[in-house]
Amino acid sequence: MNYLPLFIDLKSKNVLVVGAGEVALNKIKLLIRAKAKVSVIAKELCSEVQFLLHQRKINWLSKKFELIYLKKIFLVISATNDVKLNEYIYQKCNERYLLVNTVDDKFKCSFIFPSIIDRSPIIVAISSGGAAPVLLRFLREKIEAILPMRLGDVAKIAGKWREVIKKHFSNFLERRRFWEKLFKSVFVEHILNGKKEQAIKILKKNMYENDLLTGEIILVGAGPGDSGLLTLRGLQILQQADVVLYDCLVSEEVLDLIRRDAQLICVGKRAGLNNISQDEIINLLIFLAKQGKKVVRLKGGDPFIFGRGGEEIEAAKNAGINFQIVPGITSALGVAAYAGIPLTHRKYAQGVIFITGHKCINGFVNNWSILSDSSYTLVIYMGTLKAVYIAKKLILFGRLKSTPIAIVEKGTTVDQKVFTGCLSEIEKIIKMVATPSLLIIGDVVHFHEKLAWFQNENKLNKI
Repeated sequence: MNYLPLFIDLKSKNVLVVGAGEVALNKIKLLIRAKAKVSVIAKELCSEVQFLLHQRKINWLSKKFELIYLKKIFLVISATNDVKLNEYIYQKCNERYLLVNTVDDKFKCSFIFPSIIDRSPIIVAISSGGAAPVLLRFLREKIEAILPMRLGDVAKIAGKWREVIKKHFSNFLERRRFWEKLFKSVFVEHILNGKKEQAIKILKKNMYENDLLTGEIILVGAGPGDSGLLTLRGLQILQQADVVLYDCLVSEEVLDLIRRDAQLICVGKRAGLNNISQDEIINLLIFLAKQGKKVVRLKGGDPFIFGRGGEEIEAAKNAGINFQIVPGITSALGVAAYAGIPLTHRKYAQGVIFITGHKCINGFVNNWSILSDSSYTLVIYMGTLKAVYIAKKLILFGRLKSTPIAIVEKGTTVDQKVFTGCLSEIEKIIKMVATPSLLIIGDVVHFHEKLAWFQNENKLNKI
């Protein structure tokens, strides 16, 4: 993040604009809308700026810039055609720790103006940091189109009732749930359609509905890594969460989509580390939910595919806690697709089998005869530690040593690497692979070389 977005209160604050042409005019108009006290220094004023002076909306200080004019100034806009003057103003503002913007020269700016979508009091500001202004304009048009013009009225009415609601609901979570429920109701539609009285009736009705603050546990599959593979429902839940318990396999991109005021707790497990136990995770989920919180258990891939989601939801059910399940794209599907490997193919694989390299707690033993059937693609989760053992077993039960394999490291992310070879070479390949990784065994692996499309420049690490 090259710039930290801030919303600054300029009400009655002194702002100096050096320059009074058309470029300066745009900045002056914004400053006036923000209720700043605008003073201008310029040899001449363009006609529109002259009109603002005539309306007494600005003050014309001088025709020439002097350092004395920087006293008691909150921020400065330099909008002249004089490169040396702009450089001088930038330097002197920096010496005085003043915020300064030099128009059309981002290297002489301590702050920049974003592109603004105004639905006051709701303001949306977006910026590319000067990197892609045309793309920025395109995005602004998209956002303008989806935000109703009367959206600000919704915020204004909510603001008027905020203190009333605060007194009515003493509990913070109760207040949050009230507003979430209200904004999802017909209340918003009534305001957008100009029916404010009916909207207020809905608000009052919701105030006196005796909804108990009940907690909930929601399993959410985060997908295999790429945040674009998170489902729409998953995103919606992450924006509603009070607490999120997440695994180490969940990418930073996905974590960035969680509501900013949610509590984040890492409960991930890593081999060889002193990890939180599954029982401790379950106890924490139940404890938080019993406090009335919306608790999200965020797991890499899909929570019901080797994610122990079944155990956690079973515990929630036994504790009498409400729960939901939001499936995710499991790693086998996402990673294979990003590696260009179709898991089934009518000529090479009539089916696909998912297994884990870890043993189940009840001592479950794999049926190696079935797993060694070459008509099935075999996908192995968490198989790095047991890869050599698994390969030897498969060969012993009939899989050919020449069977193609792929090990995909950090699949679907920008760091994805695909290592290919054959079953007999697995011991040599596995030494080069970092975790997390996924092992794919079967003739369909041949398609990787032809169909690889993601990160093509790093696509192949062939043995």
